[in-house]
Amino acid sequence: MTIQVGDKLPATTFKFMGKEGPEDLSSDAIFNGKKVVLFAVPGAFTPGCSITHLPGFVVKADEIKAKGVDTIACMAVNDAFVMGAWGEAQNAEEILMLADGNAEFTKLIGLEMDGSGFGMGTRSQRFAIIVEDGVVKYLGIEAPGEIKVSSADAILEQL
Repeated sequence: MTIQVGDKLPATTFKFMGKEGPEDLSSDAIFNGKKVVLFAVPGAFTPGCSITHLPGFVVKADEIKAKGVDTIACMAVNDAFVMGAWGEAQNAEEILMLADGNAEFTKLIGLEMDGSGFGMGTRSQRFAIIVEDGVVKYLGIEAPGEIKVSSADAILEQL
């Protein structure tokens, strides 16, 4: 079942690229007591994700944080090495690049998709959520091939 506005996010552990290599980061550490924008992409370095989705958040990070957001996080079903390299390539210093390598979180919130037709296996649908103290306040799930309700501009309109 897909997560809904008003639901509490399930507990999980993400990976991110730390100074010494991949590190664990709990969902509690990310979301509890904070206002967070989390957006998810089907894959790092893929065209729509690299040309439009992530760059929009990089450019608008200051505007988003000025609206009281503590953390902007980008998540994909990729490993921490890929997410770290993609963040560096995109100058995403203000974005927490989260790896959901086994799609555990993605499956817990019911937003997985089958990318096997593209040789990608299980991936996340493209979406964005605004989370306050672990509770979903906004959920924008994209139709295939679109970047509208999960874009940085859409998030700014919701904040």
